[in-house]
Amino acid sequence: MRQGDSEELAALDSMKRDELRVAWARRMKTSPPNISAGMLRLALAHAIQSKALGGITKSMDRKLRELAAGKVGPAPGTRFTRAWQGKIHVVTVTTDEKFSWQGKEYNTLSQVACAVTGTHWSGPAFFGIRKGGAS
Repeated sequence: MRQGDSEELAALDSMKRDELRVAWARRMKTSPPNISAGMLRLALAHAIQSKALGGITKSMDRKLRELAAGKVGPAPGTRFTRAWQGKIHVVTVTTDEKFSWQGKEYNTLSQVACAVTGTHWSGPAFFGIRKGGAS
């Protein structure tokens, strides 16, 4: 980090709430949220550090937003099974959030369902996934 950034971070420690609100408006170009001085201090410190160090990637931001919204996919190692035309089909979630079936990786569960059946299927419907987990 640049020396100016370090000095700006250090200055936050001694600022009162009103001063933090002015610093917020100057740096963020928006009205400050109505939160405590401690939270403003943390948010400003995060903004300063993110600008200096590059922040998070767009893909990580998307994942964090999905996590916050409760849109979390199945954990790596999760297995989905389905009997189809006399065969049991097992799909395993990989560590890179893909779906492994018969030694091949697919981006979505629907792609696996299509490969199994030869026709378009909703993967969650095909494998019987209901809200809150697999059946």
